[in-house]
Amino acid sequence: MLPSNQCTDGDDGCLPPWETKPHPTTVFISFLPFVITFLAIYFPVQQKLFPLVSGLQQSKDEDHYLPSDAPPSLRQSHISHEAKTLRRRVVAISFSTTIALAAVLAELILCEISNSLNPAARTAALKTTIPTLLFLLIVLIPFLELQSIVSGAGWSFKRTEKGKIPKSPWLLQTLGFGIWIIVFWWAGKGLPWTYIHEMASQPGKNLSEACLERVGVIGISLMALLSGFAAVSAPWQTFGVKERPVTESDVARKQAGLDATNDMLAAKRSRLRALQRKVSEAPSEGFVTKVIGSIRGNVDSQEIKSLELEISGLSSMAISLSSSINLLQNRLVTSRRAASPIGKLLLPTHYAFSLYCIYRIITNSLAVLRRSLSPSPDPTSFSSSTDPINRILSLLAKHIDPSLDQLAWSRQISFLLSGMILLASFNSVHQTFHMLTKLSPSLLYQAQANLALIIAQISATYVISSALLLRSNLPTEMKSVISEALGSPLEPGFVERWFEGWFLAASFATAAGIFVGRKLKANGDWDDDYEGDIEMGQKRS
Repeated sequence: MLPSNQCTDGDDGCLPPWETKPHPTTVFISFLPFVITFLAIYFPVQQKLFPLVSGLQQSKDEDHYLPSDAPPSLRQSHISHEAKTLRRRVVAISFSTTIALAAVLAELILCEISNSLNPAARTAALKTTIPTLLFLLIVLIPFLELQSIVSGAGWSFKRTEKGKIPKSPWLLQTLGFGIWIIVFWWAGKGLPWTYIHEMASQPGKNLSEACLERVGVIGISLMALLSGFAAVSAPWQTFGVKERPVTESDVARKQAGLDATNDMLAAKRSRLRALQRKVSEAPSEGFVTKVIGSIRGNVDSQEIKSLELEISGLSSMAISLSSSINLLQNRLVTSRRAASPIGKLLLPTHYAFSLYCIYRIITNSLAVLRRSLSPSPDPTSFSSSTDPINRILSLLAKHIDPSLDQLAWSRQISFLLSGMILLASFNSVHQTFHMLTKLSPSLLYQAQANLALIIAQISATYVISSALLLRSNLPTEMKSVISEALGSPLEPGFVERWFEGWFLAASFATAAGIFVGRKLKANGDWDDDYEGDIEMGQKRS
């Protein structure tokens, strides 16, 4: 009797590859590459990258300040103490975990494209990676950032001298976190009669899928804003800025000003703590004494208020000086690199990259203008994702696989290039941001204090947005694990229009900020005025 070709229910041999039940050992072995990737990214990021990005923060902790003449051994102990604080450890773990999980998700995307490793292992990895990333991006990282904002506003989360937990800062943080959750969820509904509203209003979606859609839209908006800022910063720093030469003596003088400012801060904070202790330990006064004191004014209370004002001003000055030192050091390193043979060889690439940024702004502007003036049902008519680089890369992809949709992959490559623009112009972005925030030290402090968390958020949302956009470009007949995990894809036409709008808004806003700043500047020079800062930071006799 010949064997029958008919399949019976429960026969794994007739099921598709992704629905079969492999042996647990096979799943475990296939799962190991994702674990290895996570560990290979987590520990280097925590030990090398995190101290680098968190070292830019100028601490406001007044209990552990070291004077400028402290010995190296005491400074090392101070660094060890800072690294052991609970908040710093939580931020380090959150930063490293988010970066590592984003790398694992990118690996999963590549495995999906190449159809490598076991589908059951990919399912297990996705069920672990995506919920953890969503928890970090929506709950833990915003909670830590709000805590930094409340602390920067002057509230302390430390226990009082009586051992009580302060209620006001925790209430403020809880209120801010509740507002963030409400805005995140209800803003995801979007405006009526728009694609976002229709996408978020579709029934049958679980919590993870709804959060993924919101994170995806936020990621696209965030990358568009940052790319627009970078696309203006790179040409401006290349063609528009006339930098003065920076020497080591300039950095040393700036450092001397910062040390003098910190020494004054330490002295005034010590005096303030002594006065506060004196007032708190003073015996209770009678009613008549309190009335007379309120009329005449208490000397200690007046001095406390004066010290608080002086400390606030010196703290802002110290933050500005610290950022200026970092900027001068970057300029010094950049100038030395540019004078080297390799720097001279790479100089044309900087000009070419800046010209490409200008070209990208022009093509986006023309695409938006044409689409608004003459709407066309053909999405390829006014697409800004068909610049020469995108077209060459999409043609190469189509040459590798003729069945690929060239327009769809052109959009995917355009979004990936936006991340490359931000990465390639990081130094220019840093200098432009410092220039625009010179008049707002508090904003600069918050950016430096939360730099690690911000980088983690950008990296993770960028990978998630890329995955959702890639899900839009996959063939409909591909029933894969990642397609089921990511849910419904984002509509490519919406992604392109949404990205172009935010990209142009950020570009024009950055250009307007630079223009207004130059007009407000008396001498029209946006270089670092380190001479004046040093004079302000010198000790006064």
